Formats: sequence, C-alpha cells, structure tokens
Amino acid sequence: MPLFRRAAVIGIGLIGSSLARAMRRGRLVAHIAGSDRSARVRDAARDLGFLDSVHADPIDAVAGADLVVLCTPVGALAELGAAIGPHLAPGAVLSDVGSVKQAVIRDLGPHVPEGVHFVPAHPVAGTEHSGPEAGFAELFDGRWCILTPPPGTDPEAVAKVAALWRGCGSQIEEMDAAHHDAVLAITSHLPHLIAYTIVGTATDLEEATQREVIKFSAGGFRDFTRIAASDPVMWRDVFLNNREAVLEMLGRFTEDLTALQRAIRWGEGDKLEELFTRTRAIRRGIIEAKQA
Repeated sequence: MPLFRRAAVIGIGLIGSSLARAMRRGRLVAHIAGSDRSARVRDAARDLGFLDSVHADPIDAVAGADLVVLCTPVGALAELGAAIGPHLAPGAVLSDVGSVKQAVIRDLGPHVPEGVHFVPAHPVAGTEHSGPEAGFAELFDGRWCILTPPPGTDPEAVAKVAALWRGCGSQIEEMDAAHHDAVLAITSHLPHLIAYTIVGTATDLEEATQREVIKFSAGGFRDFTRIAASDPVMWRDVFLNNREAVLEMLGRFTEDLTALQRAIRWGEGDKLEELFTRTRAIRRGIIEAKQA
C-alpha cells in the first residue's frame, strides 16, 4: 500500500523532480501532483511524465493532499506558506527539502494550520545541474536525509516522513534545527562559498590567463567550478538564511587560512605536512562512509 494517497510537490526542479521520480519508483504515493511558477518547467514536467498532474497554482496541487513537500528556494517559503496554509487538508503532513532548517521553521511555522503536521527535512544530495530534466530517481540512494521536527511534532507523522525518504533510498538522521545549520555550514555552505570565491577570482584575471585557467582546469579548479555551477538563487537564500553559522565557520576558516599562509611564508614544511596528513584522513573517512 502507498504511504500517501496524494503528494503535492511544489517546485519541480532538480530535487523536486528527483523526489517525484523516486516516489514513483518506490510506489510510495498513489497520485503525485506537481506545481511550479515557471510555465517552461511545467511543460517540461508534462513531457517527461514523472507527475500524475501538473498545476500552475500551488493551491490546486495541495487540494486534498495528505503530503505536501516544498522544494523551492528557502527565501520563497514564507510567501508560499501563507498562500497554501489555509488550503492544507486536516491531518496532512507538510515538509520541505531546504538546506537551512531554522529559517524554514521560522518562516513556515506560523502558516501551519492546527491539525497539520510540520516535519522539516533536508535530503543531503544534489548535483550542479538544475531543472526537471536534471532529476533522476537514484539521486537519494545511499545519501542522508536529516529530519528536524519542532518540539511536540506528532511522532507518527515523523515516522511517515522517515519511511518516505527510506523508500526513496535515503538513510535517516534526526537532529535539532540549530545543530543541523551549524553542521551544514561547514560541510556544505562554506565549501560552496569558497568555490564561488575561487571561480570569481579567476574571472578577474587577465583574459590570456583566463583562457589558460580553463584549458588546464583538469586539476582542482575543475572540482571548484562544478560546485560553483549550482543554482545561484538557491545558494543566495542559503547564505542569507544561515548567516550566523556561515559567518562563524568562515571566521574559523579565515584563521586557519592565515596560519597556513604563515607556514608557507616561513617555509614550515612540517606544519604543512601535518595538516595535509590530517585532511587526507578525513577524505578517506568520507570514502569509507560511501559519501564520496
């Protein structure tokens, strides 16, 4: 039996379209409705056929849904919550996929009606591509999905959201929203900020040097450009809505970078080797955890 009768996926880009495909693959939902503000995206979703119905108005998508998952940039959630809140069915589960959780609870919480269960979630998965064409059902296989239910959330609703993501291939972790934001600031947000900065530095070089940077980018620069190709609207909202944790981690990184700069200037090879040995062990741990 499906976990849910009707799921509404609001925002059908990379994550939303992958979620719909994964739900269909696992036969987790009887009817999957999708909505997106972009007519081009809606047309593409119809052509690709991973939804049972496509709606221009999110209110039409959530009508009668017992699961609603918001897959839009975090900055759009307050307005979206105000629009759909009065139309959520009693007993429905409301969730999201944002990579910042305190802001999601702050912006969506006031719009959740009595009797609707609010279970924020963050599937820690993605690619540098965007749009419904980029989605695929296997995106979440073996990846973590973090649930951050506010205190007092119905345990049965939390269990159903956990079962949904397990059915999509994910491993489940539950944690406090503030702790989530601190952890993701160093594992995801700061790396993206550094990548955007390094690629931005390259764009300021002389034209001839720029051409050589692109030509010889098979080294580390290639990996930075992959991260920096991610959706700019999504990451703008992430940094603005997790600014305290990001600034804290950025301050620590700046201190470590200054120490590294000093070691290079003074030829302290032992310090450099010690650092590189420690960081190499971290990389090996990521590979062993099958998160590479």
